[in-house]
Amino acid sequence: MGEKLSMDYNENVSRLNEVLNLDTNFDIIRKGITIAGREACIYFIDGFLEEAIMEKLLEFFYKLKPEELPKTAQQMADHVVPYVEVSVMIDEDDILKNLLSGVTCLLLSGYDACIGLDCRSYPMRSVSEPSKDKALRGSKDGFVETLVFNTALIRRRIRSPKLSMEHMTAGRTSQTDIVLCYMENRVDRRLLRELKGRINAIKLDSLTMNQESLAECIYERKWINPFPKFKFTERPDAASAAILEGNIVVLVDNSPQAMIIPTSVFDIVEEADDYYFPPVTGSYLRLTRFLIALITLLLTPTFLLLFQNPEWVPEWLAFIQIKEAVNVPIVWQFLILELAIDGMRLAAINTPSMLSTPLSVTAGIVLGQFTVDSGWFNSEIMMYMAFVAIANYTQSSYELSYALKFMRLIMLVLTSLFDIWGYLAGFILTLAAIAGNKTIAGKSYIYPLFPLNLNQLKKRFLRLRLKEETEGK
Repeated sequence: MGEKLSMDYNENVSRLNEVLNLDTNFDIIRKGITIAGREACIYFIDGFLEEAIMEKLLEFFYKLKPEELPKTAQQMADHVVPYVEVSVMIDEDDILKNLLSGVTCLLLSGYDACIGLDCRSYPMRSVSEPSKDKALRGSKDGFVETLVFNTALIRRRIRSPKLSMEHMTAGRTSQTDIVLCYMENRVDRRLLRELKGRINAIKLDSLTMNQESLAECIYERKWINPFPKFKFTERPDAASAAILEGNIVVLVDNSPQAMIIPTSVFDIVEEADDYYFPPVTGSYLRLTRFLIALITLLLTPTFLLLFQNPEWVPEWLAFIQIKEAVNVPIVWQFLILELAIDGMRLAAINTPSMLSTPLSVTAGIVLGQFTVDSGWFNSEIMMYMAFVAIANYTQSSYELSYALKFMRLIMLVLTSLFDIWGYLAGFILTLAAIAGNKTIAGKSYIYPLFPLNLNQLKKRFLRLRLKEETEGK
């Protein structure tokens, strides 16, 4: 706790001026005013102040008469100030935290407290459809970097007094705002207490990577397992649905994503389109996503295994065999292309939008026809890797796509070294990585497959009617 304000107005102003280093910080502004014959001043951050509101407040303060001023700052905030979001702060640290967050602070002679006027306005982009979590149907709004707007998007969808938005902070210097969103009557209380305890125990100076920093701090187990422990979404409708199912949604200031806790592998595979289409179509989309995920994992290792054992290839699949000369070992072709695909993805991210189309055309020509003609790659290898690269985008979770990629690389290397036994070992290792993973609540990552719950398992694989989906929740 910092020092408390005193009744000496000049002393309070002098201390704040020194701590805020007003002579150096051009964007921290102090404006002296007179209220009912008393000295006063306001501190604010230039760029955070809603000027129209402050002008009306100053107009009101200038009209106050001495007999209208109450004896305490709390009475002033409660009965005189004509504004809704007003607070009283007596601790210097509390004042600095609020001021640097954008709250306008009013010091008035005769009071040993500061009055906070929350008339801030953050720079922000408009609420629009997220570029990543798109849906063919459904709402087209998405989270933004401003925390209060994100909570409002959830409140708009869940109009229940049972919905709680609990505020916390983390980071000694950054003082990053965090909000836990949950339903009072549905949340796992033990998990909620544990999560709050972990956030309060964070000793970092700053959450430099927003939710990723927070995720690494609250998940205490080893991170060697590549399968994601959290689900991230930029869609308010998906976050609201998770809250109604009893999950906790974590919002972090300056991040346009919501983190859903706890998360199983089945939660990560689900997408909004599964529910915005009729049950038959939604079930088809979900099963297709599961099947493609399995194919992306096994396609290239299986082809390598069959290439090493051509006698296992049945006659009706004889056309898959490579007929041209193989100049570079197959396993090295796969590994080089895996790396090249990630290189192209990074290049696409960092390429100006006006040049993205020429880049795609050039990359398609160079890595397509020319590399095959030069003898570096065989056409069959290029085709299978092209399918894998495109199929990875069927998963909305980048973390899951990369987890499957890492396990696929391990299977390729093991298959190359140990043939069928390496292939089986890689597949078993993948299953063990998924089954051995734990949610942040310490529960099974593959529930309801283990422990087995057939009714819930059916809901995970099939998109049922709304009444059937909500039964038992």
